[in-house]
Amino acid sequence: MNFNLNQIPKRVEKPRKFGITMIMDKGLSLEEAKNLISAAGPHIDIIKLGFGTAYVTPHLREKIELYQSFNIPVYFGGTLFEAFLVRNQFNDYLALCNDFKVTHMEVSDGSITIPHTEKCGYIEKLTKYGTVLSEVGSKDATNIMPPYKWIEQMSAELEAGASYVIAEAREAGNVGLYRDSGEVRQGLVNEILTKIPAEKILWEAPQKAQQLYFLELVGCNANLGNIAPSEIIPLEAMRVGLRGDTFHLYLEKESA
Repeated sequence: MNFNLNQIPKRVEKPRKFGITMIMDKGLSLEEAKNLISAAGPHIDIIKLGFGTAYVTPHLREKIELYQSFNIPVYFGGTLFEAFLVRNQFNDYLALCNDFKVTHMEVSDGSITIPHTEKCGYIEKLTKYGTVLSEVGSKDATNIMPPYKWIEQMSAELEAGASYVIAEAREAGNVGLYRDSGEVRQGLVNEILTKIPAEKILWEAPQKAQQLYFLELVGCNANLGNIAPSEIIPLEAMRVGLRGDTFHLYLEKESA
């Protein structure tokens, strides 16, 4: 940090396994990617190339290599995995990851229906090639999964070898964990946390109110994902109590 302040909560140091900030790159240019690293590199843990944008993004290889040169893992969005799968091109997906030296992979079933045992089979296969993040929850706002189903699927996917389970919210934060207004399904979250360790869950939380909810619930080292590039520094400030929303959070704890 740039100067000393007392009563700042301790962030896990990089490379982090908990307290992760996952950024969604939806098609940044190479120059924008350079600026992103310059502005916020120390606070970025993983970069997701959102949905299927990798297919149409110019200078893709150079951008991935740039991120990797700063020891920031990159992975292709789960939608791209599903796009390969629905076309019977799973081996091509493996070849793609190998070609770009991408060692983090997302397994999801938000756009297509995959029997859950089959999904777990893909997770198990991919663990031989790298770190697997598996996404739970549907992108369809009308498909409301009961809490026990979230827990059941998260447990099975972690058992199959996923390093993290991603709690689905889409880029807008209005499905899965959230109502269409963006409000957190608090009962669902609390029930999930009775069975699944917080350090193993990456909460998709693109909206500030959603980020605040998980920081207050889990602490400054909550795993948060689908963060916009412009929101990395504001989020990090909020994590450590240097934004109005969390200003008194840690001061009150210290004085208690």
